[in-house]
Amino acid sequence: MCVVDLRGVDLWFANGPQVLHDVSLRVGAGEHWALLGPNGAGKSSLLSVAGAQRFPSRGTVDLLGRRLGSVDVRELRAQLGVVDQRLRLPRELSVADYVATGFTQTVQSIRTATPDQEARVGELVDQMDLGGVARRSIALCSQGEQARARLARALVAEPRLLLLDEPAAGLDLPGRADLLDAMARATVRNDHASITVAHHLEELPSTTTHVALLRGGRLVAVGDTGLLGDEEALSRCFGRRVRTVAIDGRWFAVAG
Repeated sequence: MCVVDLRGVDLWFANGPQVLHDVSLRVGAGEHWALLGPNGAGKSSLLSVAGAQRFPSRGTVDLLGRRLGSVDVRELRAQLGVVDQRLRLPRELSVADYVATGFTQTVQSIRTATPDQEARVGELVDQMDLGGVARRSIALCSQGEQARARLARALVAEPRLLLLDEPAAGLDLPGRADLLDAMARATVRNDHASITVAHHLEELPSTTTHVALLRGGRLVAVGDTGLLGDEEALSRCFGRRVRTVAIDGRWFAVAG
């Protein structure tokens, strides 16, 4: 099944520049895409279209088999999980209560959780290695713990599509490693599709299946993870020579 189908998508802002140009992209169920490109490439804008947060200025967008513009976007968003560091972390909530807000996609504590919801929260808290801080204020957690809590919150309602906007940005080496391990475990246990925006190949989990390279709002190349070893395509995307190496299913890059 096609989870995301973008065809000829242009996007521009009122009185502003055009940020996407004729973008076509298909994401199937069970596929895990990386969206790579330099600053200003249009990655977050593309993710916002795939998340039914923005409508295309031109072209068509089908999400979960429904055409954007002819469906209640609230129905679509209820089936999406989003990880975005720009969203406020409510310091008044514990880690477990914050994860539970993913059921309503708000930043307010849900008043009465069902036994099934409580069990689901507990499962994800354990899966993300957050059991020791489950009752701690989310604001008092380390950046790595907060990153894993964001992922747990996005997964708690068992979305069909997971959208992650630079989930590993700002993390130190151990924090990034823990998050990527958690992302890989979530991929193994859930039959969802995902799109992860990243600046660096090192921020992608080994479970990545497909890659889209974006520059100046245009797709440079699209393919399976073998594209991460295509130094010519990566160099065109980032505007300078890029060399890559794969180690244990993970990719690393050096810009020349």
